Amino acid sequence: MSTFKNIQGKNIRSYANNAPNATAGEMWYNRAEQKLKGVAASGAWSSASPQIYTNFGGGRAGTQTAGLGCGGYAGNAPSGPTSATTEYDGSAWSLHPASLNTGRGALNGCGTQTAAAVFGGQGPYPGPGNATEEFNGSAWTSSGDLNAGRRNYFGAGTQTSALCCGGYDGAAMNESEEYNGSAWTAGNTLGTAVYYNIGTGTQTAGLSIGGYTPPVYPAAQNETELYDGTSWTAGATMGTRRAYAGAFGSQTDAIVAGGSGPPSSVTANVEQYNGTSWTEINNISVAKNLTGQAAGGTSNSNAGVVWNGYGPADTPSANSGNNNVEEWNFTANTVTAAAWSSGGALSTGRESLSSAGTQTAALAVGGRVGPPGASTAVESYNGTAMSGAPSLNTARQYAGGCGTQTSAITYGGGPPYITATEEYNGSSWATQPNSMSTARRAFASFGIQTAALAAGGTTGPAVSSLTEEYNGTSWTAGGALSQARQYFAGAGIETSGLVFGGSDNPNSTKYTNTEEYGGTSWTAGGSLPTATSGLMGCGATQTAALVFGGYQPSKVATTVGYDGTVWSTRPSMGGTRAEGSGAGTDVAALSIGGSPNVTTVEEFTGETTAINIVDITTS
Repeated sequence: MSTFKNIQGKNIRSYANNAPNATAGEMWYNRAEQKLKGVAASGAWSSASPQIYTNFGGGRAGTQTAGLGCGGYAGNAPSGPTSATTEYDGSAWSLHPASLNTGRGALNGCGTQTAAAVFGGQGPYPGPGNATEEFNGSAWTSSGDLNAGRRNYFGAGTQTSALCCGGYDGAAMNESEEYNGSAWTAGNTLGTAVYYNIGTGTQTAGLSIGGYTPPVYPAAQNETELYDGTSWTAGATMGTRRAYAGAFGSQTDAIVAGGSGPPSSVTANVEQYNGTSWTEINNISVAKNLTGQAAGGTSNSNAGVVWNGYGPADTPSANSGNNNVEEWNFTANTVTAAAWSSGGALSTGRESLSSAGTQTAALAVGGRVGPPGASTAVESYNGTAMSGAPSLNTARQYAGGCGTQTSAITYGGGPPYITATEEYNGSSWATQPNSMSTARRAFASFGIQTAALAAGGTTGPAVSSLTEEYNGTSWTAGGALSQARQYFAGAGIETSGLVFGGSDNPNSTKYTNTEEYGGTSWTAGGSLPTATSGLMGCGATQTAALVFGGYQPSKVATTVGYDGTVWSTRPSMGGTRAEGSGAGTDVAALSIGGSPNVTTVEEFTGETTAINIVDITTS
């Protein structure tokens, strides 16, 4: 496959199918599909429905589309630490009828929307608390207490396998505790005592992020620590120091957003962790201390939500936070580069044929077959193989053709020059009573069975610029080309088409110019990169065409695409060819036959794209 041959030696690996465990930015060649592929990633924050309350310092659990907020210091809720429970369904927040048994703020939590746990925090009692409560989707029930009361700490895991570490009990803490659904037991200690830290992950794969470390208050830290269920080890450092942040994800794929950096400046900065290093990504729209209020699950950072908190304009001491909500969506898509691949084969090699239809439902019509000359043969393509179809009434080569597999038209051609028109209904060809006014061959054609166009070509004595239009019944004169030409091709529909390339006669000067038709007259379009005759082309519209092969002056495999303004290089065919035919669109095309008596069919598939992705397209 020529596409791959052109990129060998450029750190592109070849796989039988797709690269295993491919990551964003990775590219490879899929031998089975004969296509160059890569993983492209796109991530963005978007504004979401506001929270009911302006709470901050509340607990969290769940995912982007099934999030749970509980407790916190109330803004527009009742005064003091609240016991309210709110739920997010990906579209809006609602107040759950079940409240915490104890109103509290500066707490954390983990789990899902219907199986959550919160623990510790600051309630009406003096100092940090140690109470644990579990939520089953309907009600909160008390469970085993933490061994050490704490507030402003890390919480991660599930309702029955939770992790708690760091926090404040009058001083920064480094103790960890593990929960089994009924009781807490001591875990290993953090390397550094810290509070206002945030975390992600599970009980046996936890990640503690940032926080404040005395005595350097209020300077936040950028250190992270990793827990494996037994011990804590130092992880990668963030680019931004922060405490009071929000985070979601796993130990090896996490997002941390917002918080306060040194010397307590509030930030909108967001970083993503890949298990090895932190990278800055899109900021949230509002700089604020999120105080842990973020949800996204514990498997990855592809989707998450952050809510409330307080920024420079808010006054947390007066219970005035904000209810801003933002969602993060990250998508990794396998993007396939445009490429040609082998299709079926004609039963008999032919050149100077016409075609109609799409990449998966096409007709190969007439053409020249070896020494006998013009042919009546028609073959049908189903996207995999060619099969016999009803023959033409008149043998012809260098004819025009357009339409669909079951509603096609062919007209003109030779030998030596034909005016007759034949229409196909999927079962047979019928010669129409009205013919073109000018016999011609080697002209450009495009359109459908009931709205077709013939432009230029040779009439015998000279190369023509004349255009004729077909309405399903009769032919009438259309606007003349500005450049008489033959052995060229076209694309589009009768009232919005284009022609390109070709040559004159007798000097065989090849052309680069493109002309666009508006239904009455022709205007200049963009120029082909190289003068070409005997080329093939296709396209459903005037602004999306594909040209391939031809003479420059020798036969080529090159392909170019048109966007309505300019032509650009596309991947080359697997083999050189000229004077064949093309069918389909600019992103799903067929190259059929060609000189000398080619049997092969090649299929062109345009690149796949994704939202906010830059394509890997051309050679």
